[in-house]
Amino acid sequence: MAFVVAEPCVKCKYTDCVAVCPVDCFKEGPNMLVIDPTECIDCNACVPACPANAIFLDEDLPAHWASFQKLNADMAKKWPAISKQKQPLPDAEAWRSPGKGSWAKIGDKTGDIQK
Repeated sequence: MAFVVAEPCVKCKYTDCVAVCPVDCFKEGPNMLVIDPTECIDCNACVPACPANAIFLDEDLPAHWASFQKLNADMAKKWPAISKQKQPLPDAEAWRSPGKGSWAKIGDKTGDIQK
């Protein structure tokens, strides 16, 4: 089992979760974070720390965000680790709403990750 960062993180990128993670399993992409499933120790510290309510235990991940499990695993291999809290994206508060999965940036491209 591992935790998964889902759609609510897209275009927000709050890093409160990073500050409480004891193993530094978060990876930073252009406009969201992901969790490296091989590093995550399932401690649950990140879930209550996330202001966007974007983190789920993989088995509790809502079905409509299932594609984020693969996204986390794939991007964790490519994106750099983040171990310190940073400021969220400048317009994070304006993006705290559902329906933004197609805005997830994968590298230098915006990729539609919803199925």
